[in-house]
Amino acid sequence: MSVIGADLNMSPSEVHAAIKRLQQARLLHGPEMEDKPNLSALEEFLLHGVKYAFPAEHGQVTRGLPTSFAAPPLNEEIVSGGELPPVWPWREGETRGVALEPLYKTAPAAALRDPVLYRLLALVDAIRAGRARERKTAEKYLIDMLRTANVKTQSRSAY
Repeated sequence: MSVIGADLNMSPSEVHAAIKRLQQARLLHGPEMEDKPNLSALEEFLLHGVKYAFPAEHGQVTRGLPTSFAAPPLNEEIVSGGELPPVWPWREGETRGVALEPLYKTAPAAALRDPVLYRLLALVDAIRAGRARERKTAEKYLIDMLRTANVKTQSRSAY
């Protein structure tokens, strides 16, 4: 848990509590299944529940790290139309945009260290805060990433 905590800028106790909540919500299988994600439940929650459990909170114009449609992979497909992009407030950020509170306060730091995590969090933000086209495109990418990760995990465990 300390490795996960370090990767996510969370304390081991925060990670432990989060894992317990995930197990209670049946988004993570228990120790009997090596705490693997319950991908069908996770997919359902991300596509249909995350925007209700973690509603988007917009703030003032600030500097930060691009998210949602302004971050990879959506920024390659969706043009902003001149509006300010959504950003996670971050004092070291170089992009001026409208603040969108991240799912967790340390998410920007963790995302900067892990490009795959950054993509996943940005896609979740597009589902939480995006317009219909952004949400649908994010859903497609997110499902693909989850299913691809599951195939890789299954093939590794087969050996």
